[in-house]
Amino acid sequence: MSLRHSYTLIAPFYDAVLTAATRSARIRSLAPLNAAPAGRVLLAGVGTGLDLPHLPVQHHYVGLDLTAAMLARSRPRATALRYHPVHGSTLALPFADASFDHCVLHLILAVVPDPLRALQEAIRVTRPGGSLLVFDKFLRPGQRARLRRWLTPISGRIATRMDVEFETLLAGAPGARVESDEAALGRGWFRRVRLTRE
Repeated sequence: MSLRHSYTLIAPFYDAVLTAATRSARIRSLAPLNAAPAGRVLLAGVGTGLDLPHLPVQHHYVGLDLTAAMLARSRPRATALRYHPVHGSTLALPFADASFDHCVLHLILAVVPDPLRALQEAIRVTRPGGSLLVFDKFLRPGQRARLRRWLTPISGRIATRMDVEFETLLAGAPGARVESDEAALGRGWFRRVRLTRE
């Protein structure tokens, strides 16, 4: 089963599972956008738009997702925003280099089959000095987590990977530096990371 197919099937249930569990972490991750001057913001892997109600109104937002069913559910959440949904892949973003002031990567790097490529693409389309706001589940380098690693071949085909190490990704994706890295949920398994594009 492809990720496009599985996320089409789970789209109706996605919100019920994730809304309450991730609301506070999303708000904290998105907070730097509140004080930022008006700009263009990419929501890479926007999903059903759970971030949209927590975004400030001064920016122009582009929400990209691989699944049309997810994008359709995002639109009603964006009525107060300048929002443009785009059907596409985070592994090959259909945007020019440095076309966004900020990029939001919430619960996407551990979902896609090639998280390194997704991060490289996000860095590419973010302008120098812009920020990348990451919220996801990551193992620490060398963390054993045998069960998570063992389950990943199955879980990764259905919904999400559990073996992604952010530090390993960043080492393969030059051009951004870490400004902050904080535990968010699950005793630090979920983290909020803010990067600046160099």
